[in-house]
Amino acid sequence: MAMTLHVDIVSAESAIFSGTAEMVFAPAVMGEVGIAPRHSPLLSPLKPGEVRVRLPGGEEEVFYVSGGILEVQPHVVTVLSDTSLRAHDLDEAKALEAKESAEAALADRGADIDYAKAQAELAEAMAQLQMIQRLRKKANR
Repeated sequence: MAMTLHVDIVSAESAIFSGTAEMVFAPAVMGEVGIAPRHSPLLSPLKPGEVRVRLPGGEEEVFYVSGGILEVQPHVVTVLSDTSLRAHDLDEAKALEAKESAEAALADRGADIDYAKAQAELAEAMAQLQMIQRLRKKANR
């Protein structure tokens, strides 16, 4: 029998996923990390991107996170994020609008804006659009 670990993906609004997995891949700030059962403890900030959960049997579930914290214990992985969505719930039109809005705000040097916030919004929108493109490529194979 293959070893598994328990995975919880939680947003500020609700629990998005709770179940067992063979492997978890997450966008840590230091680069993508892969977590298998019995992984050593780890606490890492996450950047906006894709969390993939490989279920027993090989099927994968894909989630978008806006950033957050990854906590790893030997048999438990917890992803805490302000925003997390199932990949199929991403809205391309909304992401494009957010990207254009953030780019416009950053380009307007005379405006009184919060540049850090605009940059974070741009990073989130870009991560969502990249994830949508990857999902499309996967679906067209």
